[in-house]
Amino acid sequence: MTIAPKIDVRSLKSVRQAEVVLGDDFVAPESTGDTDVQDRRARRSLISVNRSPLARKIITFNLLALVVLVAGVLYLNPSRDNLAYQRAASLVGEAELIADVFEAQLPQGAPVNLAASDGIDPTVALANLDLRSALDVYVFEPNATLVASTLGAERAGTLQINGLANDRRSTFITDLLNTGWEGLASIFAPKNTEGATNDTSQFQAAQLVEATLGGTTQVDTGKDDKGATIFTVATPIQHNGAVVGVIALTSAAGEIDELVRFEREQVLQMFVIALLVSIGLSLVLASTIANPLSDLATAAELGRDKNARKVSPSRIRIPDLTARPDEIGRLSGALRGMVGALYERIESNEQFAADVAHEIKNPLASLRSAVGTMRVAKRDDQREKLLDVIEHDVRRLDRLVSDISNASRLDSELVKEEEESFDLLGMLSNITEFLGEEAKAKGVDFITDMPAEPVIIDGLEARLAQVFVNLITNATSFCDEGDAIRVWARKRENRVLIVVEDTGPGIPDQALTKVFKRFYSERPVGQFGNNSGLGLAISKQIVEAHGGVIWAENIRPTEADMTSDPLGARFVVGLPV
Repeated sequence: MTIAPKIDVRSLKSVRQAEVVLGDDFVAPESTGDTDVQDRRARRSLISVNRSPLARKIITFNLLALVVLVAGVLYLNPSRDNLAYQRAASLVGEAELIADVFEAQLPQGAPVNLAASDGIDPTVALANLDLRSALDVYVFEPNATLVASTLGAERAGTLQINGLANDRRSTFITDLLNTGWEGLASIFAPKNTEGATNDTSQFQAAQLVEATLGGTTQVDTGKDDKGATIFTVATPIQHNGAVVGVIALTSAAGEIDELVRFEREQVLQMFVIALLVSIGLSLVLASTIANPLSDLATAAELGRDKNARKVSPSRIRIPDLTARPDEIGRLSGALRGMVGALYERIESNEQFAADVAHEIKNPLASLRSAVGTMRVAKRDDQREKLLDVIEHDVRRLDRLVSDISNASRLDSELVKEEEESFDLLGMLSNITEFLGEEAKAKGVDFITDMPAEPVIIDGLEARLAQVFVNLITNATSFCDEGDAIRVWARKRENRVLIVVEDTGPGIPDQALTKVFKRFYSERPVGQFGNNSGLGLAISKQIVEAHGGVIWAENIRPTEADMTSDPLGARFVVGLPV
């Protein structure tokens, strides 16, 4: 099993900025959780939106804009207004043309009476016109008396013109939708009660005669008793500057309604097609968003539910979706990284607990042996020696428990405490001034070499101070009278190096990679039990939480000869500026 580090829970910047470093998945055999996720994925269909609120929201929001658009088009109905205007303009032109034909046939200078056919016979004049079968023409006297009309007259019928054929085929779906639309319109649309008893084309034409006597053309729109739209146009027939009659044209009932119906059917047909396409695309979109999220949630829920009933919980396997170049891929990678980091932390805690138990057993065994020996000791000097051993082991246990407590709280405290800017050299000066007196009291020379200008860094001043206190006191403990300790610092571009050197016995080569491990201690015989072996491990944890590095090395007479005896030990701390 391999778990690459993904989230460094000991790093202040990593935890606070939620920086997830993705890595390879751990290697583990197929588990029941994987099988359950695959089974649920196999049972899931593309259209099972009833199980996914997110999929339903996606489909609803995509359809809402489409429905609003089509409803607006049908409500505003701009095509009907355009068709009505064009039809009315066409009727005006035809009415004025018929009136010009009548005026051209009137005798010049003679009086005219349309009712008596004096000057022109209106019936014959209408019969000689080649009118379309869809139009009704009325000829009125100025007093609105009907003189002639085309009602009942035989017509040749509409001439078929190439290029003007209108294909008005419809489909079952659009007819059904249009029927529902007209049913709703008949319920909510206002009813036209004006002229309901005489709502005929002749009646509507007669209503415009009086307004036409002023010499202007009039246009009106009405409805018959079935609600079909009728356009009526009236224009005067003038003779010698006087209005002698009125020509009125009415369109076929429902002619515009049929055109509007066809246009509406086309809109509804496109709406149905767009509706099906939108639903299909929404389902595909929902499957690419909701299904992966469902897999991630299912994996986490299965791990939670199954592990809740197990004494030995199994690992939670998060599906690997990091190949997706979107937020879901990032979420999958983040969850996998978090799970990996949690398992790494759990294993670290388990190992720490095992190390603690092992370290505590040693002084406890010594105490048990000393107590057992005191029961059989006869001389006072033997009892004094055993009491000294017991006191030493008790102090050792107390020191060990205190250090273990500090180490266990360090992770949470590093995350909770707020970073601040401070002068690193000022903090080092205060530490060296105090610890230098202790070293000098022991007969150890204490030398400092710091830059003149301050070095400002961001971090936890108290925690970093703990690091340098550990390093300096550790160096002091290994030095005897006549030895020396040197603390110096140098700034290098974006980093600062702090070095603690001593002229003690140095570090065994095999221990250079172990000194930062928990509970590891390489001490002289006389100092056995005086240290818990956690100081350097805690220092490494604090430095790495600040984005820095720490290492140990031996001071040798020449780097070329690595087999020469060391002149002392050197600890180097590098911190970002």
